Amino acid sequence: MNKQQRHVAIKQLITHQVISSQDELCQALEKAGFEVTQATLSRDMKDLGIARVNTSDGLRYVLHVESEERRLAPLIGYEIERIDANETMIVIKTLPGRAQGVAEIIDSKRSPLVLGTLAGDNTIFVTPASVTKVDEVLRFIKSLMSKKTA
Repeated sequence: MNKQQRHVAIKQLITHQVISSQDELCQALEKAGFEVTQATLSRDMKDLGIARVNTSDGLRYVLHVESEERRLAPLIGYEIERIDANETMIVIKTLPGRAQGVAEIIDSKRSPLVLGTLAGDNTIFVTPASVTKVDEVLRFIKSLMSKKTA
């Protein structure tokens, strides 16, 4: 499995589980099918902007929101599972827990084609600025999925 897939897995794990050490994260990655050394994991965590913070539940790793958006933009295509549309709205299905990050990336582009987004856990509603622009918004979203740089 490649680096991008490993990064997606790391983000999912620390988003959905309380992980407080690199050893715990390494074990969780192994269960998910990723063999990783401590040195590689340390580089991945630095690349992803992951920080260890003290919460009411104790120490845990978290994603820094700005870092996550900037680093996730080139991976948006991996986060989206499906895009459907009707005459007035676009619905994007993402990996679990990734809808808000993907919606933030769409919003951050400030496209005049998009009136707004509403994100849940794995579903995003995208409202086009006009019902006549649904196809253009679909092309815009698909173009984001194919970009290699933010």
